Amino acid sequence: MSAPIPAPALAVGHASPADDGSADTLYRRVSLRIVPFLFICYIVSILDRSNIGFAQLQMKQDLGITDAMYSLGAVLFFVGYVLFEVPSNLLLRKFGARRTFARIMVLWGAASIAMIAVASARHFYVLRFLLGVFEAGFFPGVVLYLTFWFPAKRRAAVLSIFYAGVAVAGMVGGLLSGWIMRGMAGVFNLHGWQWMFAIEGAPAVLLGVIAWFWLTDRPEQAAWLSGTDRQRLADDLAAESRVAPVHAGHSLGAALRNPSTYLFSFIYFSLTSALLMLLFWMPLMIREFGIQDVVHISLLSIIPNAIGAVGVILIARHSDRKAERRWHFAVCVGGAAITLLLMTLHFNSLSIMLGLLSLAALLIFSAHPVFWAVPSTYFSGAGAAGAIALISSIGVSSGMISPWVIGQIRTHTGSMDGAMYMLAALLLACGVAMILGVKGRASAS
Repeated sequence: MSAPIPAPALAVGHASPADDGSADTLYRRVSLRIVPFLFICYIVSILDRSNIGFAQLQMKQDLGITDAMYSLGAVLFFVGYVLFEVPSNLLLRKFGARRTFARIMVLWGAASIAMIAVASARHFYVLRFLLGVFEAGFFPGVVLYLTFWFPAKRRAAVLSIFYAGVAVAGMVGGLLSGWIMRGMAGVFNLHGWQWMFAIEGAPAVLLGVIAWFWLTDRPEQAAWLSGTDRQRLADDLAAESRVAPVHAGHSLGAALRNPSTYLFSFIYFSLTSALLMLLFWMPLMIREFGIQDVVHISLLSIIPNAIGAVGVILIARHSDRKAERRWHFAVCVGGAAITLLLMTLHFNSLSIMLGLLSLAALLIFSAHPVFWAVPSTYFSGAGAAGAIALISSIGVSSGMISPWVIGQIRTHTGSMDGAMYMLAALLLACGVAMILGVKGRASAS
C-alpha cells in the first residue's frame, strides 16, 4: 500500500460568510435548483443502462442472441464507458456543465432509442458500446460539478441523493420495464422490448434539451441568486481551498502521478463490485430464498432498494454532521461484508434472508456518497476533473470483471456462496485501505 495520505484540515471553526444560520437557507436554495433535476437524469441513466436485463427475456429469442452474445453486449457498455470517462470529464471543465450534460444526455438517449432498430448481435454490440461512450462522464461529471457549488462538509449529503437514485431506479425499473414489454407488445408490429428501449430512452433526450436552459456552469453565473448569495458561495469555496491542501496539483499529469488516485480507485473498484452484485443478481438471490413467481420476486426486490434509499441519505447526513468520513465508510463496508457472510449460512427463513439482503443493500449504497466526499476534497483544478474521472473509470471497470467472475462461480459451484466470500473480502480490504491510506480524520472539508 502506498504511503498514507494526509487528511485535509477541518474547516469547522473557520469563519466564513456562510457560517451563520442563513447558510442553510442558501444551500437549500442551491440544492433545490440543481439536485432534483440531476437526480431525475441519474435515474434515467440507470434505467437506460440496465434495462437490457429485462429486454433479454424477449430479445434473445426474437433475435437469436445467445447468453454469451448477451453477456458480451452487457460488457461492451462498460468498455465504452471506461474508455471515454476521463475525456468527457475534462470536457466538462473546459466547456461547462450545461453544454456537457446536454451533449451526454441527448446522445445516450438517441443510442437507447436506436435499440428499437436492433436486428442482429452486431447491431446490439455497436449500440451498447456507443451507449457507454455517450453516457461516460455523467456521474463523475456530477461529482465534479457539485464541487463548484458545495463545500466538502455538505457534499456527502448531496451525493447521497444520487445513490438513492440507484435504489429508486431499482424499485421502479422492473415494474416499468415489465409493464411496457407486456402492454406495448405488438403495437405497430413492434416487440415489447423495442418499445421499452424507445420509451425509456426518450426522456434522456428531453432532459438533455432542458439541461441546456436550466443548468448554470458556475455560481458566479447564477442569475437566480442575488449578488450577495453568489459572493457567499464564492467565499465559502475560496476559504475551503485555502484550508484544505491540494493533493493532486492543478494538472491531469499530477493526478496521474499521485498514489492517492490509485488508492481511491481500488476502494471504488471494490465497492462497485458489491453494488453490481445487487443490481444484476438480486432477483436471482430472492428466487433462491424460495420464491418462484416473477411478479412476487419483483415486488420483494422493492424492499431492499427502498431501505437502501432511506439509509443512504440518513448515513450520509450523519457523516456530514460529524465531519467524519473514514470510520463511517469502514463501518458500512465492514458491516456489509459480515452481512454477506451471514447470507452464506442460508437461514431457513424468508424474513431473515430478506432482512440480511436489505441490510447489505443499505450499507453498500450508503458507503458510496461517504466515499465520494473524500476524493472530491483531495483534488482540485484540472487534477480534480481527471482524477475523479479516472477513479470512477477504474471503479466502473468492475462491470467488465465482477459479473463475469460471479457467473463463472455460479456455473461451477451452483451457488452464490463463493461470490459472497469474494465480495466480502473486497469490502473488508477497501475498508482497511480507507483507514490506513487516509491518515487522520477525513473530514467534510
